[in-house]
Amino acid sequence: MKLTKFLALGALSLSLVAGSAVAQDKAAKQAEVIKSTNAALEKFYAKQPDLKATVAKAPGYAVFTTYGVSFIVGGQGGTGLVHDNKTKKNTFMKLGGASAGFQLGAVENDVLVIFKTPAAMQGFIDKGWDVAGGVSAGAGAGAKGAVGGGQGGSATGDLQTFTLTKTGLEAGLSIGGIKAWKDTDLN
Repeated sequence: MKLTKFLALGALSLSLVAGSAVAQDKAAKQAEVIKSTNAALEKFYAKQPDLKATVAKAPGYAVFTTYGVSFIVGGQGGTGLVHDNKTKKNTFMKLGGASAGFQLGAVENDVLVIFKTPAAMQGFIDKGWDVAGGVSAGAGAGAKGAVGGGQGGSATGDLQTFTLTKTGLEAGLSIGGIKAWKDTDLN
């Protein structure tokens, strides 16, 4: 009987320690995403200063840092968050994509999505983001990135997107799609 109680107490202690470690790991990962988001925002603001006021006035925004490689077939993935400017709540998200075409390279990008309406932001959080059939062409190297597809990025419905190439070299013409979804491990 004493052995059973001792084992039960030991198992309970281990589960509490493990639970605490998981919570600390989750908090550390969340802090890392927030730090990366803030750094990316500063880079966007440095490239296009008027974005700071646009982001501040918007119902919310999303920022992702993605990494990708391509050789005829390409893929990218990354993490980020959606920030609600009214409630100050962060929803942690993941982003993934695939492409095919005449392409070659490896690249790291920051993606900024500015929501024009609260409904667009909530739909992005609840349903994710699914963009398919896009055609992209480009070349970039090192920190010589571009913000958007010109001065204002690209606008689709109730959101506006901007991309900043951080490192790497990518060249080619491709067709692909991207998808964003809630990160169940960090929310």
